[in-house]
Amino acid sequence: MNDLRSKITRLRQQAPYIPKTMQLVWQASGIWMVAWLVLLLLQGALPVAVVYMTRHVVNSLVDVASQSSLSSMMGNHEIVFSVVILGALLVTEKILLSAGQWVRTIQSQRIQDHMAGLIHAQATAVDLSLYDSPAYYDRLHRARMDAMSRPLALLEGMGSLGQHTITLAGMSVLLFSYSPWIPLLLVAGTVPALWVTVRYAGRFNSWRRQNTIEERRCEYFDWLLTMREAAQELRFFDLGDHYRSSYQRLRSRLREEKIALEKGRLLTELGAGTLALLTTALAMLWMISRTIAGLAKVGDIVLFYQAFGQGQRLMSNLLRNTGEIYQNMLFLENLFELLNTVPKVCDPPNPLPVPLLKEGVRFEHIEFSYPESDRRILQEFNLTLKAGEIAALVGENGEGKTTLLKLLCRFYDPDKGRITIDGCDIRELRQVEWRKHVTVLFQEPMRYHVPASDNIAHGDITGKPTKADIERAAKAAGAYDLIKRLPYGFETVLGKWFGGAELSAGEWQRVGLARAFLRRAQLIILDEPTSMLDIWSEAKWFSRFRTLAEGCTVLIISHRLTTTMQADVIHVMGGGRIIESGSHEELLNRHGRYSEAWENRKVMPVV
Repeated sequence: MNDLRSKITRLRQQAPYIPKTMQLVWQASGIWMVAWLVLLLLQGALPVAVVYMTRHVVNSLVDVASQSSLSSMMGNHEIVFSVVILGALLVTEKILLSAGQWVRTIQSQRIQDHMAGLIHAQATAVDLSLYDSPAYYDRLHRARMDAMSRPLALLEGMGSLGQHTITLAGMSVLLFSYSPWIPLLLVAGTVPALWVTVRYAGRFNSWRRQNTIEERRCEYFDWLLTMREAAQELRFFDLGDHYRSSYQRLRSRLREEKIALEKGRLLTELGAGTLALLTTALAMLWMISRTIAGLAKVGDIVLFYQAFGQGQRLMSNLLRNTGEIYQNMLFLENLFELLNTVPKVCDPPNPLPVPLLKEGVRFEHIEFSYPESDRRILQEFNLTLKAGEIAALVGENGEGKTTLLKLLCRFYDPDKGRITIDGCDIRELRQVEWRKHVTVLFQEPMRYHVPASDNIAHGDITGKPTKADIERAAKAAGAYDLIKRLPYGFETVLGKWFGGAELSAGEWQRVGLARAFLRRAQLIILDEPTSMLDIWSEAKWFSRFRTLAEGCTVLIISHRLTTTMQADVIHVMGGGRIIESGSHEELLNRHGRYSEAWENRKVMPVV
């Protein structure tokens, strides 16, 4: 009883997803949904007409056959007309079936594309902090798995429910004319099917939620075994067997649990199906006894058998449709959980225009911890980046240098304090507009497997950069010559995913630099810009960079002191705050943390 109550409560909670899903389907398929509804009504009514005409034809044939010859039957216009009508109904039924499949195919493609678009839009809009959460990856995995099929499945379930209800209502009217208890017998024989479907829908949904992370782990093992990024280490450290066996062990457990669930469902369905057959046999015995007693004709037996058999099948399907709708609603919860995720980092109601950065960038009393972490990365952090100045930021790993980049880009907001541009809090600016005034080289720049020109153009895709703009950025980053040496120059696809040219890590970094340099921004942030360059390339690059960055405010995050020494001012981080600031010579003369690193290592470690 408690289990039933919980399922009813759950159903009430999921019910709002039906209109939401129908709205999404309407947005995706529009007029095709109208065509689907019309076909649904016709397909629901036709079987009743076919059964009724079948009885009429059989009874007419029996009556005429007992009194006339075959030739006289063929000449009986009423019989011929009835047979023609029956044939036309059967042909129409087939035509509508094909038309329905065609409409569903179109709907399916449109719905899949629409749902993919919604998920992609939401995945690029949610807070970056969600990508630090395993729970978000679980939710995204379930939504991606279900979004392509569940809305259409719910639509088809609703359609089948409506179609079967129309047909069942007609069949029940026909059966009721024989006895009021016959429709009740239909219900008694098919209710167990609903119980089976609802019970196992809930079980499978619970199993899926509990094992989402294991399914994602399987995908990760599969990725390791099949993608280029891991190929070298798998071979060198002989990890192939380890990850193959890990994948197979996990898949074996998931497979066995799924099979056990399916086995239980099938056995229970077998029992429900046996009960349905017994009710059919009971009903047919009653009808045959009536025919023997002269209370019914042969056509009535045909109609009764068809109507009861179809009615039972329809009732079973109707209840199964109800169960499937319940199941699909359970899974659609995953989709709407993702679509309803509201970003915490959002634009203000009345955003201010972005200042021209004439004074500088200030971090004022910043405190910050990553979500779901107790570790304080920044505490009482204060820093000023003067306009037009090249500043470098150095410090041990984990001190929060890259975190400052993320805060400046407004991927996160500080827990306390504020970041200002010429006195304006960046939380008062529209994110898109603010980011247009900033350009960034991330520590691990993305390797886009597209032509080299597109790789660089991604730095300002909305600005529609010209060929000259792209080549100018490539020269500034030292990537021009290496791209021109490629088989098709700037039109060469980079990376091996689509048969392009592979680059070294340093070459990929230069392409990333070119992408950053393409955007003409007030604020330039470079995270480890020379980590992959040799010392000769590094010196040439910085010489070019000073000319390129003239008039801009620059923040360079680096472990390479040979890079940071050339900045106008160097800030040293420690304990989540700035502990030293000054030029290279000033910091050496202070004999502090920077001087110690310079004397002992020359280059701080990179991870």
